[in-house]
Amino acid sequence: MKNSTIAKNETEFDNLAAWRIINEIGGNPQAVIGLSTGQTTKNIHAVVSRIYQQYPFDVSGITFFGVDEVTNVPREYEGACYTMLKTQIIDALGIPEENFIMPPTLSTDWDSACRRFQETLADRGGIDFLMLGLGENGHLGFNQPGTPFESETYISKMDELLEARIRKETNSPPEKKLGGLTLGIRNIMHARKIVLVAKGASKAEIVKKLLYGPVTTDVPASVLQLHPNCEFLLDEEAAKYII
Repeated sequence: MKNSTIAKNETEFDNLAAWRIINEIGGNPQAVIGLSTGQTTKNIHAVVSRIYQQYPFDVSGITFFGVDEVTNVPREYEGACYTMLKTQIIDALGIPEENFIMPPTLSTDWDSACRRFQETLADRGGIDFLMLGLGENGHLGFNQPGTPFESETYISKMDELLEARIRKETNSPPEKKLGGLTLGIRNIMHARKIVLVAKGASKAEIVKKLLYGPVTTDVPASVLQLHPNCEFLLDEEAAKYII
């Protein structure tokens, strides 16, 4: 099996993933670490925060950033990636704003915003560690099926169900275009170390495809088969078709 780790239950899964982040911090005091939002990573961030509160570790030189962000919503919106990460982990670790890099939620020039986000990460030395969630259709960040592997930071079209929920929660009118500013596949593949996390039976089918199917833009996460330092961290339900 490819570089996979299978946790026996959700608690073990969350602890293993949390320690991947903490070990990166301990081993690289200037690390640039990318985090993802979603149901899979929420508990992971909580475990990191809890361990930090009990046994503080040095984060003074660490840069955190979000892999993606919802566009054309208020930054204070609870579903904005900025707000979720800040609430779940950034504030708990006492990370100053200058070491928390996020794309904007609002802009009059999205091309420049994408370029600035990418350049800021490059100025910090590039991505040392990236924790990625997995969409049920194989998406990474907001890179949906069909996204070219050579893509760099851009505004992606949002999943229809997610867009409908965000419009309802933010009272966004139909003429307001919602999307997702996201690292592109090329940016993701340039990260020095990646941990892809997936849990639950709903991810089992796509886990099998991404690990053992062809490398194809139909399953964006399948490109991670080609990354030289990527770990696939799963629980037993997500791994049920490969064990």
